[in-house]
Amino acid sequence: MSRFYGWTPYVPVAQRRASAKAEMERLKKKKGLIVQPVEISGRTIAASFWGKGWCDHMESFHDYANRLPRGRTYVRNGSVCHLEIKAGSIEAMVSGSQLYNVVISVAPIARMKWDAVKASCAGQIGSLIDLLRGKLANGVMEVVSHRNTGLFPLPGEIRFHCDCPDSATMCKHIAAVLYGVGARLDHAPEKLFHLRGVNHEEMVDVSSAIVAATGAGGSRRRLAATGLDDIFGIDMAGSGGDSGGATAGRAAPSRKERKPAAAHPSPPTGKAKTAAPAQGAKPGKKAAKDIASVAPPEPKPFPKRLTGAVILSWRSSLGETQGQFASRIGVSAGCISQWEKKLRQALQVRERALEELKRAWGETH
Repeated sequence: MSRFYGWTPYVPVAQRRASAKAEMERLKKKKGLIVQPVEISGRTIAASFWGKGWCDHMESFHDYANRLPRGRTYVRNGSVCHLEIKAGSIEAMVSGSQLYNVVISVAPIARMKWDAVKASCAGQIGSLIDLLRGKLANGVMEVVSHRNTGLFPLPGEIRFHCDCPDSATMCKHIAAVLYGVGARLDHAPEKLFHLRGVNHEEMVDVSSAIVAATGAGGSRRRLAATGLDDIFGIDMAGSGGDSGGATAGRAAPSRKERKPAAAHPSPPTGKAKTAAPAQGAKPGKKAAKDIASVAPPEPKPFPKRLTGAVILSWRSSLGETQGQFASRIGVSAGCISQWEKKLRQALQVRERALEELKRAWGETH
């Protein structure tokens, strides 16, 4: 009957997923595609501040409200086989009666709007971890999730494309991808900022850190100017007049002690006259050179307790996706996602993966 009316016959979900999996394997081998499926356990699609905020934002628009429900079913049953969030676009593959390609274009956030968000949140976000985990003050939450002036895109900033035969602006495949983005933001919230073309690190207030660093730098300079002579017992080049006088005062007795040798009938040679000043100058230069050689800080050691929060912070500092970071380590993107979910728990990592993590840590720190 369905064929008579022009509709394709119903294909069971299990059969669709098996066909899609085979097609994704083919694309992986043929084109080197790093497959990033959306996997949801249970009925909750998104639970974090950023993921749930994205879904609630999309559902708040009347034009989308009637089309989104079918997308929830698709994303829950694992039909979103691949979803990649890039700067300005979302590219996905959704399993239906066949594998459909979905592209959602998202305009970058306007510079004035981004500056206004940063200004409203200035000094209220303690760290990148707090920002990405959604541990924010109520005022900050209201700013970033505001329907019209927040970070989530408006309908006029979004363009949809799906190669399925449905002529609707938002088909069920596109709706599934929109919900899939919410699920992805649960594990990679920095992707929202990447999608909108901005750097999430700009939202963290670093003014106090700068002041602290400046104060610490001043202390170090004072130590270098006044304390190195006493600590190392040497004359530092470029020290003040008082230090120079003290050095000269200490050098004078050594010349007096050599006077008995100079009292013999044989007069001191020119070589002996020049030897004393040179002898007094060389140790200072050599010591200064030695001190300069140990000035650069040592590399940051690999964490003794490796947690999901460490992995998340490290990956965020590199600006890499879970797939890119996984390629660096030599594991799957799903493995990185599972690590980051554990946050404060100590990770149980296999020996080979641990060696790769240590190697990558040395290259990036």
